[in-house]
Amino acid sequence: MAGPVDPAPRKERLDRFLFFSRALKSRTLAQKVIETGAIRVNSERTDRSDLKVGAGDVLTMALHGRIVVWRIVDPGTRRGPASEAQGLYEDLSPPVLPKAEQSPFEAAIAPRGDGAGRPTKKQRRETDKLRGGEDE
Repeated sequence: MAGPVDPAPRKERLDRFLFFSRALKSRTLAQKVIETGAIRVNSERTDRSDLKVGAGDVLTMALHGRIVVWRIVDPGTRRGPASEAQGLYEDLSPPVLPKAEQSPFEAAIAPRGDGAGRPTKKQRRETDKLRGGEDE
């Protein structure tokens, strides 16, 4: 009599995993992000949304303007609440660096205080009165 056979580890499509883990809002959006090549599975760039991923695989993604690195703990079976979704992966992402000095583009823009934009019609009339004349 044979002992219990260890089932093969369960795997899930990459687009479904990204949806289940709440990395992206929909499977369609996940497919589009994968097709752009913004996702790496175990350091290999992929553009296939039907690629099977499972426990132990490492995903490196460019999401939300930063690099995100996840080790899959469980591929999941449904899109549950956020607390359940966070249990599907271990976050190995590097810490977010503090924003450095201003970019050259931001430095070229003159600082302007609140309300110091273009004058309102009322403010323009008051300025005209101070100058001594009304342009009408």
